[in-house]
Amino acid sequence: MVDPVFIPEPPQDAPETPEPEGMGWRLLWMVIIGAMLSIAQTVLLAAAVVQFILMLTRQGKPNVELAWFGKRLGDWLAKAARYQTGADDEKPWPWSKLD
Repeated sequence: MVDPVFIPEPPQDAPETPEPEGMGWRLLWMVIIGAMLSIAQTVLLAAAVVQFILMLTRQGKPNVELAWFGKRLGDWLAKAARYQTGADDEKPWPWSKLD
């Protein structure tokens, strides 16, 4: 005889998982985030050009602050791409924490 599967009840104070957004809302967020991605790519290109010029004038040493900014921008781009492709349901900053 097979034992029945026991599924415990969640505690009463446990937060409920949010309902998934409707596809219309997802489309709206995808369009907005798509525009933000376009702007971010332009900013990334500008930062890369500035960093290259700085490295030319500083014997190959990058500007630390600009490198940090580029890393953070890359993290945001990755999170936005995951939302756009459906790999993740968490929207990027400013709707969630900037990782």
